[in-house]
Amino acid sequence: VIKRKEECIVRYTKQSENFLPKNLTNVIIKVLYIENQDITILEKRTEVYMKEKRRGMGMRLCMIQILLSCTISGCSDMPPEEIQVDDPFIEVQEATENSQENAEEIINICIDLYKKAAEENKIADLETIRSIVNCLGENGYPAVDSRNQINMTEPEKVVEFCEKVDAQEEAEITILEVSYLGGFVKYDLHTKDGNVDVVRSYYKYEDGGLQREVTGSYQAEYWNYTEEGYLMFSGVWFSEELYVLTLSGAEEHTALRVQPLDETYRELSRKYLNPISFERNNMFIVDWSEEDFGDLNFYDMYDILYPKVNGQYVPYIADDNLAVSAVYRIPKEEFESVIMKYFNIDSEMLQSKTIYDSEDSTYEYKPRGFEEVEYPEYPYSEVVGFTENNDGTITLTANVVFPYAGDSKVYAHEVVVRPLEDGGVQYVSNQIIPSEDNYEETWHTPRLTLEEWEELYGGE
Repeated sequence: VIKRKEECIVRYTKQSENFLPKNLTNVIIKVLYIENQDITILEKRTEVYMKEKRRGMGMRLCMIQILLSCTISGCSDMPPEEIQVDDPFIEVQEATENSQENAEEIINICIDLYKKAAEENKIADLETIRSIVNCLGENGYPAVDSRNQINMTEPEKVVEFCEKVDAQEEAEITILEVSYLGGFVKYDLHTKDGNVDVVRSYYKYEDGGLQREVTGSYQAEYWNYTEEGYLMFSGVWFSEELYVLTLSGAEEHTALRVQPLDETYRELSRKYLNPISFERNNMFIVDWSEEDFGDLNFYDMYDILYPKVNGQYVPYIADDNLAVSAVYRIPKEEFESVIMKYFNIDSEMLQSKTIYDSEDSTYEYKPRGFEEVEYPEYPYSEVVGFTENNDGTITLTANVVFPYAGDSKVYAHEVVVRPLEDGGVQYVSNQIIPSEDNYEETWHTPRLTLEEWEELYGGE
């Protein structure tokens, strides 16, 4: 069984590194390595993911289910030739051939920039990405970066294509999305009768060249050019590489900012909002202020801010045994030094928002467990305006962009920050801007309440 587990891991990591986020990969591998666990515990943990699947979270959670079944019952010993599956690749192969027409030209345009960046170890540098995007634009291609931090080149071509989709005319376009991992995604789009066919090809820079790694195709199930200036589309795409692993397609949710955004706004987002973001915290989804911190969870903030203060990950980790919850006692000075660097909050207030033991002056801390894992698709905040206040604070107005939901404005919120003389920052407040168009967040999993924790772990 152990050998089969290892075979599953090797097969998974070799064939899916381009398809799944790294943090989800780590979760799956950890599950695969579980030893001597009661079957009911594994089933209980699987239920958490299946709940997410029922919320429409898609193929990647099905993959977890497949891998869990391999962990419990072992990988199939059936020879590959005995496995009968449908062949969905006739259209994929035809689309792949067509997508190669201008690939060589695109590679020749930017290969020297990739080589130079690799020599200087700056593949992921923002200015490197900017130079590649702009170079592609100078040669007539609409291009943007995968984090939407750089204005799209040739945006008018994309707008014209979207207009033809609406008019149900026939048209085609190639859009390039430059990755921070060393490479780019090439979207070849063709529209007719209001439908949009997508051929997605991923090119990776390696060993001095750009090689095509994966190609898949699909018809867009969702297509929208939004009021905020985003092109958002999604569908289930097929590739031979992925089908071998999952016997299914992969969901894709693409969000490309077409309209330009002031660079000052982008800098403010990168400096104040992106470092917090939405992963495993509720800082930007609940209302709070220095006068009333409301439901802001300071344990989640401790997890996020600890590496920024100490230059390393939080040392208080979850127990390897999924049936046990680790509980730590963090000295008062250690816990408060992290929180108080970013919030103007006194000890008494912080203690009232956490579990504090006055006898030994420690904060109780429970790391997030398996039941508190989130599905790794998150939105991001994009500053669209700001005001410099008389008291030295800055009020940032931001839209929450959620590619997975195909929504470029789930809601808008105002974040007040206080820049410090040493270059640091204190977060002063967050306020959701009321609107009938606001949607409720779906990505966040709160930490267990005391009652939930005791029920699950029995006070252990």
